[in-house]
Amino acid sequence: MHTDDSGLPAESWRWTEKTWRGHVDAVRAGRRLVPGRWPGGARVAVALSFDSDHETIPLRDGETSPGRLAQGEYGARVGAARILDLLARHRVPATFFMPAVSALLHPEEARAYTRDGHELAVHGWIHERNTLLGRDDERELTARALDTLETVTGRRPVGIRTPSWDFSDSTLDIMLELGFAYDSSLMADDEPYEIVAQGSPTGLVEIPVDWIRDDAPYFTMDRYGSVRPHSRPRDVREIWADEFDAARRDGGVFQLTLHPHVIGHRSRLVALRELLDHITAHSDVWFATHAQLADAARAVLTDPTTSRSVPDAPEHTP
Repeated sequence: MHTDDSGLPAESWRWTEKTWRGHVDAVRAGRRLVPGRWPGGARVAVALSFDSDHETIPLRDGETSPGRLAQGEYGARVGAARILDLLARHRVPATFFMPAVSALLHPEEARAYTRDGHELAVHGWIHERNTLLGRDDERELTARALDTLETVTGRRPVGIRTPSWDFSDSTLDIMLELGFAYDSSLMADDEPYEIVAQGSPTGLVEIPVDWIRDDAPYFTMDRYGSVRPHSRPRDVREIWADEFDAARRDGGVFQLTLHPHVIGHRSRLVALRELLDHITAHSDVWFATHAQLADAARAVLTDPTTSRSVPDAPEHTP
């Protein structure tokens, strides 16, 4: 019988109930944090985010070819400026999750985010796979990234999105130790919730993501692998518009994750512009940074009477 590094049977069906429950209960979704009313009386909250990875994805993997680095450089050289212009024209704030190495390579870009009223948040040091790191290395890189973004922009970030969109056994403790106000890496709900660890509430707000609301699965291209773009930009816009419409019906949150080197291309930016046209046509929308959304969600923790139950969206006939 094979065992893994922990000495447990490799076959999960051999695990004891204590073992599989322990894995499940390590990090769970707690209370939904949806206030009875969004700021300004809005019906729906919209939180746009951009992961400004740029050159760090190939660098993380030790790939240093000019071709691979140029794919990332496109996000900094072209995509980010286009995105900032689009957001300005629609008067929409956003959150930019930026690896520290990206900020060091493009400090003026990082400062432009905060100068234009957007939020800058932590996204690792070099887009490392945090789930493969030991605790000391993960903590050191997270703390270094936090300090670097503060040094570059003069503002200390309050939020984090792990580069792996996942937690190691140490990630949650590191976030709490370093004083983050929210995380945006997990996928247990459509709405913000409190993270629970081993059955105990942590006070950390989770703003959940999902691959449905991410541009990379639809548009990523790997010349030497099996990954190929498989979606027309306007088809993806329709998916995201449906997600927004359902969130609005429910009185919940529409959260979106994009990448300057992916969405910043001309035809794809058309789809984003049309999506923003659709959203801004509604007068009952609250556009928020992830930090602002986390603050509104945290108010439910301090005053439970302000919470509201958000049901799963029923099926609607177009």
